[in-house]
Amino acid sequence: MTELLNLSRRKFIIATGATGLTIGVLAACSKKPGEPDYSGMEPNPEVNAWVHIDLDDTVTVRIARSEMGQGTLTGLAQLVAEELECDWAKVTTEYPTPGQNLARDRVWGDFSTGGSSGIRRSHQYVREGAAAARIMLVEAAAKEWGVPVTECTVSKGVVSLKGSKKTLTYGKLASAAAQLAPPLEVTLKDPKDWTIIGQPKLRLDTADKLTGAQIYGSDVKLDGMLTASIRQSPQIGGKVKSFDAAAVTSMPGVKKVVQVGDDAVAVVADTWWRANKAVLALPVEWEDGVAFSSAEFETELDDGLTSDDAFTGNEAGDIAPAFANAAKIVEATYNMPFQNHAPMEPMNATAIWTPEKCEVWCPTQNGEAALAAAADAAGLPIEQCDVYKLLLGGGFGRRGMSDYVSQAVKIAKQMPGTPIKLQWSREEDMLHGFFHPTTKAKARGALDANGNLTGLHIRISGQSILAALMPQALANGMDFATFQGLLPSGVDARVEDQTLKYTFDNLLVDHAMRNPPVRPGFWRGVNANQNAIYLECFMDELAHAAGRDPLEFRLAHLKDSPNSQAVLKAVAEKSGWGSDDGKSRGLCNFYSFGSYTAACAEVTVDDDGNLKIDRIVAATDPGYAVNPQQVEAQVQGSFVYGLSAMLYGEITFENGVAQQKNFDTFNSMRISEMPKVETLVMPSGGFWGGVGEPTIAVAAPAVLNAIYAATGKRVRQLPIKDQNLRDV
Repeated sequence: MTELLNLSRRKFIIATGATGLTIGVLAACSKKPGEPDYSGMEPNPEVNAWVHIDLDDTVTVRIARSEMGQGTLTGLAQLVAEELECDWAKVTTEYPTPGQNLARDRVWGDFSTGGSSGIRRSHQYVREGAAAARIMLVEAAAKEWGVPVTECTVSKGVVSLKGSKKTLTYGKLASAAAQLAPPLEVTLKDPKDWTIIGQPKLRLDTADKLTGAQIYGSDVKLDGMLTASIRQSPQIGGKVKSFDAAAVTSMPGVKKVVQVGDDAVAVVADTWWRANKAVLALPVEWEDGVAFSSAEFETELDDGLTSDDAFTGNEAGDIAPAFANAAKIVEATYNMPFQNHAPMEPMNATAIWTPEKCEVWCPTQNGEAALAAAADAAGLPIEQCDVYKLLLGGGFGRRGMSDYVSQAVKIAKQMPGTPIKLQWSREEDMLHGFFHPTTKAKARGALDANGNLTGLHIRISGQSILAALMPQALANGMDFATFQGLLPSGVDARVEDQTLKYTFDNLLVDHAMRNPPVRPGFWRGVNANQNAIYLECFMDELAHAAGRDPLEFRLAHLKDSPNSQAVLKAVAEKSGWGSDDGKSRGLCNFYSFGSYTAACAEVTVDDDGNLKIDRIVAATDPGYAVNPQQVEAQVQGSFVYGLSAMLYGEITFENGVAQQKNFDTFNSMRISEMPKVETLVMPSGGFWGGVGEPTIAVAAPAVLNAIYAATGKRVRQLPIKDQNLRDV
């Protein structure tokens, strides 16, 4: 269910002509004085799978990707509205369901949302679908007037006949257009003619969030619904041995105590508070799991830094003679601890199970995976199941997994016909994540007598995400994802968006795989985050060891990447790099998820070693910036996430149990700690890069390099929280 969509243009356009019922319930519009009364009239059929136009000219755009605060919903709607030539003021959105997608031969393609791919990997076919709808609407108008389509023009959802005052709105044409055969070929607009794409349009989901009308998974209410709270084995790999349901069945509101799979128990009650109180009081005996210690695992990580068993991710020239003939060798070891996604909305899903059908309402980053998980847990054919996607109260990669969906269905199956909302507690959410893997890196650089870098070796030691979650994606045992941002260009088109833009004559980047029993997950930015630290902090160390300016040193190795040079020069100029103003600054430059990014941070460290991040100037070139305002918001938001990890983020395990269980021990930046962020959006055109994830990578290295500029101390072990920055 999760294979990538691979449709030809012709096949896609034909597919979008499929007929079907309007998806979802369109919002009712209150009638204003003088407006037509559409009550009692049959609604328009869809023009195609992507577009429904109501009688009042409201355009509903179907969005297959998930919205979790990143703005994809609005961005995709802008793409459709641009090619449709409709009135942006009348645009709204809705989710088709993965079940409907399956029933219609996956007309909406891939429902997965991650890897900053929401727009960059669907822009082509959504624009083509919108362009096809526009052609059909104009053709319907031409038929109505009995003229060639060349005699018709369209603007903001109104088709006009040249040389006359005749006009027809999309709402009046939609029914007739839906009966026409879709075009086999479409021509998309030239970017220079865009009027909606590239504009800072207000987000379509903001108003409902501000008024409280927005429904998240935790807000779902269904008639007769009961609520469940779950308790899973606290130890990795632990199982349920026994539990005493009778001890809590008489507690207020409790309806049922159930086992969920082999590693969890749940209490169903009339309110979540009562369910959670009861499940915490439930006597449970657990079978032992894995007594894993993250502190002890450090030994394995250290062993990987020097072992011979390593996968080569990038290699150029020959580093051995470069180091043998070096005038100076620079070495540094860095680390990144386990991280939790910690979205503000804990995992939840609402399910109804009957022998004939299973339905689930949930926030998910992968609707098709959630559907497959629901069907498997329900024991029903997938055609008898469906998932209704809701906006996510944070995802960051965590909701790409569907464990909580399976649990909700398994509980509901034990109470047939009753809607069951499973709501995890914050503690469960912290204990049972899919954690960002821990890695270490040992970097070695060879410098000649003139301060030129003649050899670079970066050895990464640590966990593979793909080995645990997608072993079929390994390449002869190697995990390409480990090398995000460090890969060679031209090797594999699937990872061309994660390639190294520096040019080094002699280079080796390799990975010693060390897999702990902790289940890993795709945490926002994934491996690009630590790789940017390993590369960019070491580039800074090399520059200083060579007695060269860190900006000049980087630019010397970016001779083959003008886009990288452009963003780096932009942040340097905007921040005042090189000025004699007494400010402590640090640079970072990185390419990942198809976008060029750079940052320059300014920090202050007082005499007691307290850090204040004063300002970060950030530049991003995503090729095309669909909504510049949203790009800016994503940069700021990603910095909160990335800097929180740098300052505080750390999950440690003792005896197989995560030690951080809530925000008192897994901290996040406060508003008072947030630096001023100045964003430079620099779309150079010609490609579609990501936004939400590539920007996160540059914040931490820039700050770490600025700390060195302020104190002379290199921070190589994260998080910073317990370190004295004045203790050199």
